[in-house]
Amino acid sequence: MSEFVQKPGSWNLFRNGKRQNDKQPEYRGTITLEDGTKLELSAWVKESKNGEKFFSGTVREPYRKPEETPPPPPLDTDDAPF
Repeated sequence: MSEFVQKPGSWNLFRNGKRQNDKQPEYRGTITLEDGTKLELSAWVKESKNGEKFFSGTVREPYRKPEETPPPPPLDTDDAPF
């Protein structure tokens, strides 16, 4: 089976099955721009004053874990005056 490749100019949203509170998006997905850039989509279902439901959301760069910085080298205690 071949791996799914998103076409430029298209997007998708899926229900967020890991949602634990109202601040987390109800739907998450991706969009691929015409130049091949991939962005993350987050969406919440809102309701207007007249009761009409709509999506509200954000578009942002994909999350990348910060690279771990190595711990500082141990202090050289051989030169300690005490």
